[in-house]
Amino acid sequence: MRGQGWWCLLLLVALVVGCAHAPSRPPNPQAPHGGVDPETTSIRQVSYEPKQEGPTEQPLHTPAELPQARLALQAIDTLFAGKEELLLDVLVQAVLARNPTLVQMVATWQAVQARYPQVTSLDDPILGTTLAPAGLGTTGDASNGYRIEAWQKLPWRGKLTLRGENVQAQARAAADDVNDVRLQLIESVKIAFYDYYWVARAMEVNAENLRLLQKFRRDAEFRYINGQAPQQDLFLADVEIGRQQKRNYTLERLRLVAVARINTLLNRDPDLPLPPPPKKIEIAEGLPEAAQLRAAALARRPDLRALANRIQAEEAALALAYKEYYPDFDLMAAYDAFWVEPGLRPQLALRMNLPVRLARRRAAVWEAKAKIAQRRAELDRQVNQMNYEINQAYAEVVENKQAGRLYEQEVLPKAELNVNSAEAAYQNGRIPFLTLVEAEREVIRLKDDYYQFVAEYYRRLATLERAAGGSLALADGAGVSPAPSDLLPCHQ
Repeated sequence: MRGQGWWCLLLLVALVVGCAHAPSRPPNPQAPHGGVDPETTSIRQVSYEPKQEGPTEQPLHTPAELPQARLALQAIDTLFAGKEELLLDVLVQAVLARNPTLVQMVATWQAVQARYPQVTSLDDPILGTTLAPAGLGTTGDASNGYRIEAWQKLPWRGKLTLRGENVQAQARAAADDVNDVRLQLIESVKIAFYDYYWVARAMEVNAENLRLLQKFRRDAEFRYINGQAPQQDLFLADVEIGRQQKRNYTLERLRLVAVARINTLLNRDPDLPLPPPPKKIEIAEGLPEAAQLRAAALARRPDLRALANRIQAEEAALALAYKEYYPDFDLMAAYDAFWVEPGLRPQLALRMNLPVRLARRRAAVWEAKAKIAQRRAELDRQVNQMNYEINQAYAEVVENKQAGRLYEQEVLPKAELNVNSAEAAYQNGRIPFLTLVEAEREVIRLKDDYYQFVAEYYRRLATLERAAGGSLALADGAGVSPAPSDLLPCHQ
């Protein structure tokens, strides 16, 4: 049948014209800000390729099996096996590899990326046929009683591209959200680490204080037996020892909380043991000016980049709303054997919608403009909040640094000299026992303050790094946000 060749040719033309409206392969959504090479980023394959199901796929745990599976995993956890000291860098890397929050955010980014081929693809073509009962054809020949047609919906040129640009901007924003969560996790890890450090040092100071108090009590007992001091000195020593023992209970509770917090960040059982923290942490030197940090944060903060990308997404949505004033088309190719004349059997048709519902389209434009204004105001507010956070954290870092230096170089040495002098004076009967206890109590308080200043200095420094968008070593170019594909957790 010669007419069938015409139908096949017209159908091919329709499909070729339809495919010409489809945009080309998109660039990597992370590339504009993260500097990721599309050819080396394997995350796209994970996003776009469906999961292959088969007999090799591992079955999922049922809800009843999950607790037992987790307990079995924790029983063989050897993350810090053989480690004599908990190092901050090792802890940060372990949290970034194990924490489920990053897994969640990377999966969100992958889900947004996977929307690109969905929104930029043409609708499936529609194939239809019409058959007539035998003997009811136009010519009385039942073999001619049929019609075959194919329809392809073609949106106005540029609509698919704008939909793709909208999704690309959202994917870049989702990638920036991953890096923002990464910075927040690093801040949380450092704060938890220095809490753990402070509690360990406070327990060490408390143990030393108990040792000295017991020595003072032996001195008081010796003087009481020899009639050189009242029995009240023994009672006072026992009371002070009891107070320090009670404080040790409080510090043990704080230690358990610090351990549980670190283990939770590591996605481990909260009761698993940790290596002890370092014995001594010095206050670091060198700090860029606050103005430098604010300028660097404008370029590095992933939450600001995420808002900028969301503004681009809303701008693409606005351009798409304007495109809705233009019609879409339906292209049809058919072969109609009902026609007697062979030349009329191949058919080509075109139809379009009439965009006359202007109120709906105007409302869509107003909505898109309002969302752009909302995002821009949100970005301005976030920049103001960032500047405040940097200045606040900077002032707190400087304050704790100065206080720590003062205590280390001036206050603590003199307080210890005061205790030594008071101990000698008490043994010679020149001062009462209460004065010696007060001197020792003051030394303990000052040591606690010193270690608190050191820990708070580094806690505020961690907050300053997060507020500045990364490392404070600006000259080294540190603190560049990695691609989300680099943050995929390793299997432990």
